[in-house]
Amino acid sequence: MSQSCPASYDPAAIMRAIYGDGVTGLQHAFSSDFADRLRDDILVCFEEARRVSGGVLPRGPKRFYVEVQPERINGFVEIATHPWFVAVCETVLGPDYRIVEVGFDIPFPGATDQPWHRDFPAPEATRTGRRLNSLAFNLTAIDTRPEHGPFEIAPGTQWDELNSCSQGMFPTPDLWPRYVERAEQKLPQRGDISVRSALTIHRGTANGSDDARPVLVVGVDAPDAANAKQHDLQTTAGYLDALPPRVRDHLTYRVVDKPEPVIQRHTIEGLL
Repeated sequence: MSQSCPASYDPAAIMRAIYGDGVTGLQHAFSSDFADRLRDDILVCFEEARRVSGGVLPRGPKRFYVEVQPERINGFVEIATHPWFVAVCETVLGPDYRIVEVGFDIPFPGATDQPWHRDFPAPEATRTGRRLNSLAFNLTAIDTRPEHGPFEIAPGTQWDELNSCSQGMFPTPDLWPRYVERAEQKLPQRGDISVRSALTIHRGTANGSDDARPVLVVGVDAPDAANAKQHDLQTTAGYLDALPPRVRDHLTYRVVDKPEPVIQRHTIEGLL
């Protein structure tokens, strides 16, 4: 984590971090109790999703991804209104940013190293315009230790050209030494929040512990990004009406009578 709870957030520092390393974070943004409640919500949602065909996406051996409705995460409003979250979104994506994804990733004991990858091919805005138009926020639900299989990221690689690689997402093995040399393992603790460009090359590492490592994911787009097509952010009318405008006005959503299982769309075949 590269910042520690400043009273205000400098737009220049945010831009340097996201356009430079491609990742930054804020320690102690939330309490440990908040993170514990987050873990409980995630585990309940996972048990429900695994009973639905298409409700859980494998992201490698013993590793799964699930999208959920924001109202299933009790702390969602606190996350979406946190001053640092808002400052990062507005600085990088502009005042009309859109929250398009709420989900979680869980590497269970026995999860193996993922191949180096980015989460989707670089869009035209990045390839030719040299502009980043989406962000992925992560909140850990446990105190991460090295044996948990921490997230590993290669700073500065959001600008790498991968058009000739598989799906525009998976560097060929001959390029891996570049990422190994740059790799930083992240060991966030409960209450920490981080943000990255999903184009920055990264991987999950092997979980050799006896613990699952649940992590909440919140995906945010600039108005010209198209990642919402890969997701199905649902909300009931009652929940939507109860949201503060500063959250509701930034959601891309589908109104449902009651929360439905989210059939996962964002399959990453190279991780299976």
